[in-house]
Amino acid sequence: MKLLFERSTAGHRHTIMPELDVAVPELPSSLRRATRPHLPEISEIELGRHYTELAKQTHGVNDGFYPLGSCTMKYNPRVNEAAAALPGFTDIHPLQPVSTIQGALGVLAEAADLLAEICGMDAVTLQPAAGAHGEYTGLLLIRAYHLDRGDTGRTEIIVPDSAHGTNPASAAMTGFTVVSVPSNAEGGVDLGALRAAVGENTAGLMLTNPNTLGLFDPNILEITRIVHEAGGLCYYDGANLNAVMGHVRPGDMGFDCMHVNLHKTFSTPHGGGGPGSGPVGCKDFLAAYMPGPLVRRGAGGYEFFAPEKSVGRVRSFHGNFLVVVRALAYMVMLGSEGLAEASAHAVLNANYLLKRLCGQWSIPFGEPCMHEFVIDVAPLKAKTSVSAMDVAKRMLDFGIHPPTMYFPLIVHEALMVEPTETESREELDTFVDIMDAIYREALETGEELHGAPFGCAIGRPDEVAAARNPRVRYDFGGER
Repeated sequence: MKLLFERSTAGHRHTIMPELDVAVPELPSSLRRATRPHLPEISEIELGRHYTELAKQTHGVNDGFYPLGSCTMKYNPRVNEAAAALPGFTDIHPLQPVSTIQGALGVLAEAADLLAEICGMDAVTLQPAAGAHGEYTGLLLIRAYHLDRGDTGRTEIIVPDSAHGTNPASAAMTGFTVVSVPSNAEGGVDLGALRAAVGENTAGLMLTNPNTLGLFDPNILEITRIVHEAGGLCYYDGANLNAVMGHVRPGDMGFDCMHVNLHKTFSTPHGGGGPGSGPVGCKDFLAAYMPGPLVRRGAGGYEFFAPEKSVGRVRSFHGNFLVVVRALAYMVMLGSEGLAEASAHAVLNANYLLKRLCGQWSIPFGEPCMHEFVIDVAPLKAKTSVSAMDVAKRMLDFGIHPPTMYFPLIVHEALMVEPTETESREELDTFVDIMDAIYREALETGEELHGAPFGCAIGRPDEVAAARNPRVRYDFGGER
């Protein structure tokens, strides 16, 4: 399809601004451009058609099955969108006097309290804007805790080899050295390797449970005990909370702080890069280091306060507020029983798919799984040359968004499948039928699948060339 610049025609307009009724200030020459910016000139109908065409080429949860592993791309009730669109939430400003935004502060306070209860934590900050931002914030708390006690030698964060890639990145960004520990044959943390890794330099452990293989580690209490006995703290990556909410709390597993992905587990669509929210919860002994300000109920209503030894702000104002509104609507609507039922159905759907697929496809870590499981395409590739990438691209022709590919790294031809709680049995059966059809195609005409997808607007791009030589600017043909 054409870019807006390619659609542009001189003189086309779609908005007529009213005459200014105030004086126009004269900018100093140092702040004025020497030449006019290149902006597309588009009529209203041309602009509408452009974005409609883009929408038709985009796959979302309303278009079809979206089994994107570890991302929980599930249906989000539209009533939560309606709540977030209420004028009382959208027409306020974060710099208004506290007395004029009591309702909004009530939303922040109630959402924080509910998240703390669900996660088994004592305090929650809603400032972090995403999951990785939450990881960074949680590690700041761990760092501040050790430094405040004069324990300056604790410079290492332990990360399992099956962890999300943001875990080691966040640890490095906060100044820690990353120590990787391997998985055992069952896909959990190797306890012997963990015991060998901990010591006087251990600041903490980053772990998600269930992990990226979709497995709940049966040794989780022993894992957190080993780290605590070494003097370290335990951080919980909440990316997979959709599998356990309402059934088990990270705080009860021995974790000291964690983040929650509101945009995965608590109702905000997050395709296309945002918006997101990664609230961080912690136990009492870390609460003094939380980013401020936090909200509490005072004698005259809700008020802001700064924790005593706060690490400082990690974001402007008070987080992505409307994402919090959606999350609160979701939690209040479902209640404790509904949240537990949602996670139970997510686990049920994943195990149903695993059971139906394991006869033909290779499942390296067997049943039961939690909310997701990993298919290993390596055996099929050895027979037919069809890779995980080929299978994923072929899914597009059937109207299915591909699952996460080549992750976790310990499974080299991995497809991580996560059917969420909102998918019906009929939808899951259709997915199985499609996977069976792709498997047969691989056996019969394997080489052809290297060219998939065949019916999409864009075929198989050269992804290596695109990554190494990206074209991010439009060529105006020498004009400047």
